[in-house]
Amino acid sequence: MMSVMVFIIAVNYIDRGALAYAAEPIMNAFNLSASDWGYVLGFFGYGYIVGTFLGGALADKKGPKFVWIFACTSWSLLAIATAFAGEIGVWLFGSAVAGFALCRVLFGLAEGPVYANMNRTIANWIPTKDRTFYVGVGLIGTPLGAMLTAPVAVGLLSIADWRWMFITLGVIGLIWVVVWNKLFTDMPEDNRYVSKEELAIIRKDQVEEEPEDVQKGQTAWFEFFKHPSLVLNAASFFGFNYINFLILTWTPLYLQQMYGFELRSLWYVGMIPWVGAVFTVFLGGKLSQYLLQKTGSFKIAKPGVIITSMLLTAICFVFIPFAPNAWVVLALMSIGNAINSLPQAVYWSIVLDASSKRTVGTFSGLTHGIITSASIIAPTATGILVALYGYNSMFFVAAGIAFIGMFLMFFVRPPANWKAEQERMQKTS
Repeated sequence: MMSVMVFIIAVNYIDRGALAYAAEPIMNAFNLSASDWGYVLGFFGYGYIVGTFLGGALADKKGPKFVWIFACTSWSLLAIATAFAGEIGVWLFGSAVAGFALCRVLFGLAEGPVYANMNRTIANWIPTKDRTFYVGVGLIGTPLGAMLTAPVAVGLLSIADWRWMFITLGVIGLIWVVVWNKLFTDMPEDNRYVSKEELAIIRKDQVEEEPEDVQKGQTAWFEFFKHPSLVLNAASFFGFNYINFLILTWTPLYLQQMYGFELRSLWYVGMIPWVGAVFTVFLGGKLSQYLLQKTGSFKIAKPGVIITSMLLTAICFVFIPFAPNAWVVLALMSIGNAINSLPQAVYWSIVLDASSKRTVGTFSGLTHGIITSASIIAPTATGILVALYGYNSMFFVAAGIAFIGMFLMFFVRPPANWKAEQERMQKTS
C-alpha cells in the first residue's frame, strides 16, 4: 500500500513540475515574457490552495479511497488538457495566458488533496508510534518525483513535443487509478490482503475508537486556529514549501539563462538538487523518532530538528549568489534542499499529534492550505524579482524566509495530551 502511494505522490510531483522544462518552447510559441511565465507557473497555486482545504475535509467525510481516485482522475485529465491550454485560451479569452490560467488553476485544485489525504490514509492504517516514520516514507514521493521530473520531462521532450509530454503523463495517472481501486480500502479491516496478525499490530497501540456519532460529526475548520502551535507549525512549513517550489519551478530556466545549459543537459543536471532530498525526507522522520525515544522530549525531537534544518538551509542559500560557477551553485542548492527536506515528515507529525481521528483530515488540509500559498508566492514573486533585480535576489529572499521559519518553531509547544499519550504507547510497546 505504501509503495503504491509513494508512486502516485511522485507522479503528482512530476505532473506539476514538468511545465518548467517546457518553458522555452511554450514561451516561444505564445510570445510570453519572464514575468508572464512567472504568472503561468503561479496559477497552479490558486487552485492548489483551495484543493488542500477541501481535500482534508473531504477525506474525513468520504474516506481516503474516494479522494485518491477522484483527485488523480481529475488531475490526469487536466494534465492532458494542458497540452491544448494555449489554444483554449486564445479561442475562449483571446489570450494564451488565460488558457494556461484556467488549466493550471483547475489542475492545482485537483492535486491539492494529496498530502492531507496521505495523512488521513496513514492515520487509518499505521500504528500511532510509527506514524512519523511512515509519514517520512510517504513523503519520499515528493523529492523522488521532483528528481525524476528532469529525466522524465526531458526524455519525453526529446522524443516528442511538449504537448505529447502532458498527454503521456496524464495517461500514467489514469492507469494508477485502476490499480489503486483494486488494491486499496479505507480501513485495513476491510482489506482482503491484511491478515489478522497484521491487523492486530496496526491496532495495538491505538486509542480506543471514538463513538460513532463523534466520528461522523462535523469538524469546524476554525478549531484549527485554537491551537497556536498548529498555526506556527504551518507558518514555518511555508518556508520549506517556498524553497521547494522555487527550485522546482525556476531552476531549469535559471540554469539555461545564467549558465547556458541546453535542454538535453537538463535531464541529469535538473536531478542534482533533489538527489539528497530523496534520502533526507525519509531520514528526518527516523531521526525525530530516534530522538523522541532517547530523550522523551517533544522540543528536541520535533521543533529542534526543524530549527536546526532551517538554519542550515538559510546558510546554504545565502552563499549561492557568491558561487564561482554552476557546479558550486548546484552543490549548495543540493545540500540546502536536502537539509530543507529533512524535517518535512516532522512538520506533518506535529499535525498528527494535535489531531483526533475526527479532525486529522481537516487539520491536515488547513496546514497544507497555508503552506500551499508558497506555490503561488514563490514562482510569481521570483518572476518579479528576476525581472527587477536578477536571479541572485531569489536566493537571498529564500534564505530570509527559511530563517523566519526557524524562528517561529521556538514557540511551538506539545499538545495538551502529549505526556499521557507517550506513557500509553510505552505501556503497549
